[in-house]
Amino acid sequence: MGRRIDYYDDPNAPQPNSLVPSVNVVVTNDNGEILLIRRTDNDNWAVPGGAIDLGESVSQAAVRETREETGIECEITGIVGIYSDPKHLIHYTSNDEVRQEFSILLTGRPISGEPTPSDESREVHWKAPTDVESLQMDRSMRLRIGHYLEQRAKPVVI
Repeated sequence: MGRRIDYYDDPNAPQPNSLVPSVNVVVTNDNGEILLIRRTDNDNWAVPGGAIDLGESVSQAAVRETREETGIECEITGIVGIYSDPKHLIHYTSNDEVRQEFSILLTGRPISGEPTPSDESREVHWKAPTDVESLQMDRSMRLRIGHYLEQRAKPVVI
């Protein structure tokens, strides 16, 4: 399996060769805990998400990615923002794709299922917002979760 390497404003980063619309979901339970995965490709913590497939809507992709990565079926409830900072590049070493960030961050609530690891997630847990700060994660994911926790009145557009 290849690795994922995130770069931010790094002059030594490889040049981007793709732009793929993707979606992430901050799923929260009735206790206010956030559904997080520990990724298998870089060992960082993140909210579930991934690329939007052809023939899929943003919300369909969000629900599918959450189910595939966590075992949790969710319902989409809102939007936090759109993240397309060209300074954030993601290098997938398995195929040498270097992707410019383009991610839509949604909110959701769980409907059914139990946290279950997958090929993409070595761990899946509900975490209290106060515990998120101590977890290893990429700066872009920390930024997104921070924007969610701020409960902004309008979506973030970067």
